[in-house]
Amino acid sequence: MREGLVTPFPHPRDRRPITAFDRAELQRILDLYGRMVAAGHWRDYGLWFDPEVAVFAAFRRTAENPEVRIEKRPQLHLKQGAFALVSEHGTVLKRGHELHGVLAPLERRLMRLVRD
Repeated sequence: MREGLVTPFPHPRDRRPITAFDRAELQRILDLYGRMVAAGHWRDYGLWFDPEVAVFAAFRRTAENPEVRIEKRPQLHLKQGAFALVSEHGTVLKRGHELHGVLAPLERRLMRLVRD
């Protein structure tokens, strides 16, 4: 790297938009995450954002692959729905237009974890 070389910020119209969860969506996901942590099922999470997809990944242990991924793909909102619940093996478990419907299988599993 040359000394004195300054890289300018990109102009706003040159930047690509990034897909992200909005505040309400992230609040709902983190609420579920907190309850799963309290039940002793999850221990860590990761977030990943790029232009096509936003991902929340939940881990049983930090060194493993994520147990589940919650994905938001806005380009699919008119087709299958923008939200998807994906297993650790890459299988789409649930897809839909509303986040609460996609999270329903995890909510049911949490009820079983708390009851047992």
